[in-house]
Amino acid sequence: MSPETFRSAMARLAGAVTLVTARHEGADVGMTATAFLPVSAEPPLVLVSVGRPARMHRVLRATSYWGVSLLARHQRDLAANFARPSADDDGTRFDGLPLLRGPHTGVSLVDGALARFECRTYRMVDAGDHILIVGAVLGVDLASGGEPLLYFERDYRTLS
Repeated sequence: MSPETFRSAMARLAGAVTLVTARHEGADVGMTATAFLPVSAEPPLVLVSVGRPARMHRVLRATSYWGVSLLARHQRDLAANFARPSADDDGTRFDGLPLLRGPHTGVSLVDGALARFECRTYRMVDAGDHILIVGAVLGVDLASGGEPLLYFERDYRTLS
């Protein structure tokens, strides 16, 4: 099976859109991710999958603390901005965004996101061309409502 055939099949799996963030060398770094899922409720653990070529791969290997913002349907532009390759980053991706600093980690989190998770790396697993990063959840902040932004068939979607 070719990698493209596999990617085409996986494009049919709808996924919640998140922004994964960390601080590295005094700067905020972020990437859009749909490969985010719960692992355990006790202790609370989550998992994010990051491709090896991504800058975030190197950042998450170098730092222990990171955050995940579960994006709402109105945050499509934010998701698209952080989905661009890091080589396109001119250092302004975070400018003007509605951000909060996580009280447990200091990482940037998106104000208006459906949920925000602050994590400490619990375990890393090499998996093919990706790394799976399991995070111990240090804190969660929930929005009072809203609908998720989804990714399906290589495009952003909403429930309605």
